[in-house]
Amino acid sequence: MASRQNGAAMGALSRRALLIAAGLWPAAAAAQKQEKPTPRVSQPSLSAARTIMAGAPLSVLLSNAPQGARLAIARPDDPADKAIVVVALKNTVPALPTPGAISTYELRLTVEKDGAPVILLRQPLATTEPSATLAAPERISRGQGLPVRGIGPNGEQDRVMLVRPDAPADADGPRFFPAENVEAMLEAPDQPGLYELRYVMHAPLAEHRILARRLVRVE
Repeated sequence: MASRQNGAAMGALSRRALLIAAGLWPAAAAAQKQEKPTPRVSQPSLSAARTIMAGAPLSVLLSNAPQGARLAIARPDDPADKAIVVVALKNTVPALPTPGAISTYELRLTVEKDGAPVILLRQPLATTEPSATLAAPERISRGQGLPVRGIGPNGEQDRVMLVRPDAPADADGPRFFPAENVEAMLEAPDQPGLYELRYVMHAPLAEHRILARRLVRVE
Protein backbone atom coordinates (compact mmCIF):
# COMPACT_ATOMS: atom_id res chain seq x y z
CA MET A 1 0.00 0.00 0.00
CA ALA A 2 2.76 2.44 0.97
CA SER A 3 4.65 1.71 -2.22
CA ARG A 4 1.53 2.40 -4.32
CA GLN A 5 1.03 5.73 -2.53
CA ASN A 6 4.65 6.70 -3.08
CA GLY A 7 4.35 5.78 -6.75
CA ALA A 8 1.20 7.85 -7.12
CA ALA A 9 2.85 10.83 -5.47
CA MET A 10 5.86 10.53 -7.74
CA GLY A 11 3.58 10.34 -10.78
CA ALA A 12 1.72 13.47 -9.69
CA LEU A 13 5.02 15.34 -9.26
CA SER A 14 6.18 14.20 -12.67
CA ARG A 15 2.94 15.36 -14.31
CA ARG A 16 3.22 18.69 -12.45
CA ALA A 17 6.80 19.13 -13.63
CA LEU A 18 5.72 18.41 -17.20
CA LEU A 19 2.87 20.89 -16.94
CA ILE A 20 5.19 23.56 -15.54
CA ALA A 21 7.74 22.90 -18.25
CA ALA A 22 5.02 22.97 -20.90
CA GLY A 23 3.79 26.31 -19.51
CA LEU A 24 7.22 27.87 -19.47
CA TRP A 25 8.35 26.72 -22.94
CA PRO A 26 6.19 29.13 -25.04
CA ALA A 27 7.44 32.06 -22.99
CA ALA A 28 11.07 30.99 -23.40
CA ALA A 29 10.58 30.48 -27.12
CA ALA A 30 8.94 33.91 -27.47
CA ALA A 31 11.83 35.51 -25.60
CA GLN A 32 14.30 33.89 -27.99
CA LYS A 33 12.36 35.19 -31.00
CA GLN A 34 12.38 38.74 -29.60
CA GLU A 35 16.18 38.80 -29.33
CA LYS A 36 17.48 40.62 -32.45
CA PRO A 37 20.74 39.45 -34.01
CA THR A 38 23.62 41.90 -33.95
CA PRO A 39 23.55 43.81 -37.29
CA ARG A 40 26.55 43.30 -39.54
CA VAL A 41 28.61 46.33 -40.46
CA SER A 42 28.41 46.89 -44.24
CA GLN A 43 31.83 46.92 -45.85
CA PRO A 44 32.76 49.63 -48.37
CA SER A 45 33.17 48.75 -52.03
CA LEU A 46 34.27 50.53 -55.20
CA SER A 47 34.06 49.79 -58.90
CA ALA A 48 35.70 51.64 -61.79
CA ALA A 49 37.28 51.07 -65.19
CA ARG A 50 40.77 49.58 -64.93
CA THR A 51 41.96 51.16 -68.20
CA ILE A 52 41.28 54.73 -69.32
CA MET A 53 42.67 57.37 -71.68
CA ALA A 54 45.25 59.47 -69.86
CA GLY A 55 43.74 62.72 -68.62
CA ALA A 56 40.12 61.59 -68.93
CA PRO A 57 37.81 61.78 -65.91
CA LEU A 58 37.32 58.45 -64.11
CA SER A 59 33.84 57.68 -62.76
CA VAL A 60 33.79 55.52 -59.64
CA LEU A 61 30.81 53.65 -58.20
CA LEU A 62 30.96 53.62 -54.40
CA SER A 63 28.89 51.99 -51.69
CA ASN A 64 29.09 52.16 -47.90
CA ALA A 65 31.97 54.62 -47.94
CA PRO A 66 32.70 55.83 -44.39
CA GLN A 67 32.32 59.44 -43.37
CA GLY A 68 35.24 61.57 -44.51
CA ALA A 69 36.54 58.98 -47.01
CA ARG A 70 38.47 60.13 -50.08
CA LEU A 71 39.41 58.76 -53.47
CA ALA A 72 43.02 58.93 -54.57
CA ILE A 73 45.16 57.95 -57.53
CA ALA A 74 48.76 57.07 -56.74
CA ARG A 75 51.59 54.94 -58.03
CA PRO A 76 51.30 51.34 -56.78
CA ASP A 77 54.38 51.64 -54.55
CA ASP A 78 53.45 55.05 -53.10
CA PRO A 79 52.69 55.10 -49.35
CA ALA A 80 49.19 55.94 -48.17
CA ASP A 81 50.08 59.58 -47.51
CA LYS A 82 51.34 60.18 -51.06
CA ALA A 83 49.06 60.56 -54.07
CA ILE A 84 48.88 62.27 -57.45
CA VAL A 85 45.15 63.00 -57.22
CA VAL A 86 42.98 63.25 -54.09
CA VAL A 87 39.24 63.97 -54.22
CA ALA A 88 36.78 64.35 -51.35
CA LEU A 89 33.55 62.40 -51.81
CA LYS A 90 30.43 64.42 -52.63
CA ASN A 91 28.19 61.66 -54.02
CA THR A 92 28.10 57.91 -54.61
CA VAL A 93 29.33 58.20 -58.22
CA PRO A 94 32.21 60.68 -58.05
CA ALA A 95 34.56 61.45 -60.95
CA LEU A 96 38.21 62.31 -60.52
CA PRO A 97 40.85 63.46 -63.00
CA THR A 98 43.37 60.90 -64.12
CA PRO A 99 47.08 61.59 -64.70
CA GLY A 100 47.96 62.76 -68.19
CA ALA A 101 51.06 60.53 -68.32
CA ILE A 102 50.86 56.96 -69.60
CA SER A 103 51.62 54.55 -66.76
CA THR A 104 50.23 52.07 -64.25
CA TYR A 105 48.57 53.57 -61.19
CA GLU A 106 46.36 52.56 -58.31
CA LEU A 107 42.89 53.80 -57.44
CA ARG A 108 42.43 53.98 -53.67
CA LEU A 109 39.67 54.58 -51.16
CA THR A 110 41.20 56.13 -48.05
CA VAL A 111 40.05 57.42 -44.70
CA GLU A 112 41.94 59.48 -42.17
CA LYS A 113 42.89 57.82 -38.91
CA ASP A 114 45.00 59.44 -36.21
CA GLY A 115 45.83 62.28 -38.57
CA ALA A 116 47.08 60.10 -41.43
CA PRO A 117 45.33 58.45 -44.43
CA VAL A 118 44.69 54.71 -44.28
CA ILE A 119 43.97 52.70 -47.45
CA LEU A 120 40.66 50.82 -47.22
CA LEU A 121 40.40 49.57 -50.80
CA ARG A 122 42.64 49.61 -53.87
CA GLN A 123 42.26 48.75 -57.54
CA PRO A 124 44.80 48.83 -60.41
CA LEU A 125 44.43 51.56 -63.04
CA ALA A 126 46.30 51.92 -66.35
CA THR A 127 46.24 54.99 -68.59
CA THR A 128 46.58 54.83 -72.38
CA GLU A 129 47.88 57.32 -74.94
CA PRO A 130 45.66 60.45 -75.04
CA SER A 131 44.40 61.80 -78.35
CA ALA A 132 42.09 64.52 -79.63
CA THR A 133 40.35 65.64 -82.82
CA LEU A 134 39.49 69.13 -84.05
CA ALA A 135 37.00 70.27 -86.68
CA ALA A 136 36.64 73.85 -87.99
CA PRO A 137 36.55 75.79 -91.30
CA GLU A 138 39.94 76.35 -92.93
CA ARG A 139 39.14 80.03 -93.61
CA ILE A 140 37.17 82.66 -91.73
CA SER A 141 36.66 86.41 -92.08
CA ARG A 142 37.97 88.78 -89.42
CA GLY A 143 35.72 89.23 -86.42
CA GLN A 144 33.29 86.50 -87.48
CA GLY A 145 32.25 83.49 -85.43
CA LEU A 146 34.33 80.37 -85.97
CA PRO A 147 32.38 77.13 -85.37
CA VAL A 148 34.67 74.61 -83.68
CA ARG A 149 34.34 71.03 -82.49
CA GLY A 150 36.95 69.51 -80.17
CA ILE A 151 36.94 66.03 -78.64
CA GLY A 152 39.69 64.51 -76.52
CA PRO A 153 40.13 63.26 -72.97
CA ASN A 154 37.68 66.04 -72.03
CA GLY A 155 39.24 66.62 -68.64
CA GLU A 156 37.78 69.43 -66.57
CA GLN A 157 40.66 71.80 -67.38
CA ASP A 158 41.17 70.79 -71.03
CA ARG A 159 40.58 73.60 -73.54
CA VAL A 160 40.39 74.28 -77.24
CA MET A 161 42.17 77.53 -78.18
CA LEU A 162 42.86 79.71 -81.21
CA VAL A 163 46.36 81.21 -81.18
CA ARG A 164 49.25 82.04 -83.49
CA PRO A 165 51.13 78.95 -84.76
CA ASP A 166 54.33 80.04 -82.98
CA ALA A 167 52.61 80.74 -79.64
CA PRO A 168 53.88 78.74 -76.64
CA ALA A 169 51.79 75.89 -75.28
CA ASP A 170 50.60 77.98 -72.33
CA ALA A 171 49.51 80.93 -74.52
CA ASP A 172 46.09 82.50 -73.98
CA GLY A 173 43.45 83.19 -76.61
CA PRO A 174 39.82 82.57 -77.56
CA ARG A 175 38.90 79.22 -76.01
CA PHE A 176 36.24 76.85 -74.76
CA PHE A 177 36.19 73.81 -72.47
CA PRO A 178 35.20 70.47 -74.09
CA ALA A 179 34.19 69.08 -70.68
CA GLU A 180 31.29 71.55 -70.76
CA ASN A 181 30.47 71.28 -74.47
CA VAL A 182 32.45 69.76 -77.35
CA GLU A 183 31.14 72.39 -79.76
CA ALA A 184 31.42 76.18 -79.49
CA MET A 185 31.69 79.38 -81.50
CA LEU A 186 34.98 81.24 -81.18
CA GLU A 187 35.36 84.82 -82.31
CA ALA A 188 37.92 85.16 -85.09
CA PRO A 189 40.75 87.68 -84.42
CA ASP A 190 40.64 91.17 -85.96
CA GLN A 191 44.14 90.73 -87.38
CA PRO A 192 44.31 88.68 -90.58
CA GLY A 193 46.83 85.90 -90.91
CA LEU A 194 47.45 82.25 -90.15
CA TYR A 195 46.27 80.92 -86.79
CA GLU A 196 46.30 77.56 -85.09
CA LEU A 197 43.43 75.81 -83.40
CA ARG A 198 44.70 73.62 -80.57
CA TYR A 199 43.38 71.01 -78.17
CA VAL A 200 45.38 71.59 -74.99
CA MET A 201 45.24 69.03 -72.20
CA HIS A 202 45.54 70.17 -68.59
CA ALA A 203 45.86 67.09 -66.40
CA PRO A 204 47.96 65.98 -63.43
CA LEU A 205 51.51 65.22 -64.63
CA ALA A 206 50.73 66.72 -68.07
CA GLU A 207 49.87 70.42 -68.12
CA HIS A 208 49.69 72.43 -71.35
CA ARG A 209 50.16 69.34 -73.53
CA ILE A 210 48.97 69.96 -77.11
CA LEU A 211 47.11 66.88 -78.38
CA ALA A 212 45.81 68.21 -81.71
CA ARG A 213 46.40 71.18 -84.06
CA ARG A 214 44.51 72.63 -87.04
CA LEU A 215 45.48 75.67 -89.12
CA VAL A 216 42.86 78.35 -89.70
CA ARG A 217 43.39 81.38 -91.99
CA VAL A 218 41.76 84.65 -90.96
CA GLU A 219 41.10 86.92 -93.96
